[in-house]
Amino acid sequence: MKDVTQGGLGARIVITGATGFIGSNLARVFLEHGDHVFALVRPGSRHRDALPVHDNLTTVECDLDHVPDCIPAIGRADAFLHLAWGGVNREEIDSPKVQARNVSGSLDCVRTAARLGCTVFMDAGSRVEYGAVEGMMQEDVECHPVNQYGKAKLEFYQKAAPLCRELNMNYYHLRFFSVYGYGDHPWSIISTLVRDLRQDKRVSLSACRHQWNFMYIEDAVQAVYELYRHGVPPVGLRSCIVNIASSDTRPLRSFVEEIHKIAGFRGELEYGTFVQAKEGALSIRPDIGRLLGLTGGDWKEEYTFCRGIEETIEKEEANKRHEEDQRIDSLL
Repeated sequence: MKDVTQGGLGARIVITGATGFIGSNLARVFLEHGDHVFALVRPGSRHRDALPVHDNLTTVECDLDHVPDCIPAIGRADAFLHLAWGGVNREEIDSPKVQARNVSGSLDCVRTAARLGCTVFMDAGSRVEYGAVEGMMQEDVECHPVNQYGKAKLEFYQKAAPLCRELNMNYYHLRFFSVYGYGDHPWSIISTLVRDLRQDKRVSLSACRHQWNFMYIEDAVQAVYELYRHGVPPVGLRSCIVNIASSDTRPLRSFVEEIHKIAGFRGELEYGTFVQAKEGALSIRPDIGRLLGLTGGDWKEEYTFCRGIEETIEKEEANKRHEEDQRIDSLL
């Protein structure tokens, strides 16, 4: 292991969106490495049970409209990981008003991180910032986002990068591609296939001819953790976009057929019947050279797509058994 100065030494980590799919798993990884996590949670959130149970997890009630209010409860921190973002459903993803509010609240997160004394600020960008790109999606290519969500994510990066430099923080804009695993949104293509095929249902799909890339959640959060560990360079400040994706890019239909095989060929695949979102069937071909370089060889993929799907199914089955045991216990 290379000599690095971050992580595993009781660092104080602030995470917004910690009840979400990526955020909750990221919080778990930092806790497993001996760090203290401050999870900013919306007042009245119904998703607190997604948070890891750990003595070093502190829940702080705070929403994106009042982020500076968390400062007295935290005092100081080493890093701020901003994953919260409203309006990701189909009704609000193209709302200029909702997305502008996200940008404003996210910039408040940058200023709050500086006031807490953070040396690293990270936020969750998205593959949709790229839009239609010919060839490999390298971080420095010109972006052409289609919807307001993608435009807002890009706008935030463009404003946050100079602000972080001004406030003397290292900045990493993490462009997540398609991360999957147990606990993902139930409407995602992976969740839908894993659930419905095993129930012998018919799944409506696009033609699935475009190129795609999936990354298992464990590989994704370990990548972010290693980026944090290497986050403070020996000299100067670092500010960059980093693609968070796997090395496995191929036609979407290939992934779909692999899940069908893992599910024992149960259910039915119906291609060409699903109505596409506004951006259509855009191919994604992420370049992960920068991720590999910045983590200095300390991060590598541990999961093939097959292994990730099998583990997702195992966790779903274990959760079903647990829920059934609880139901039976409640009747006794």
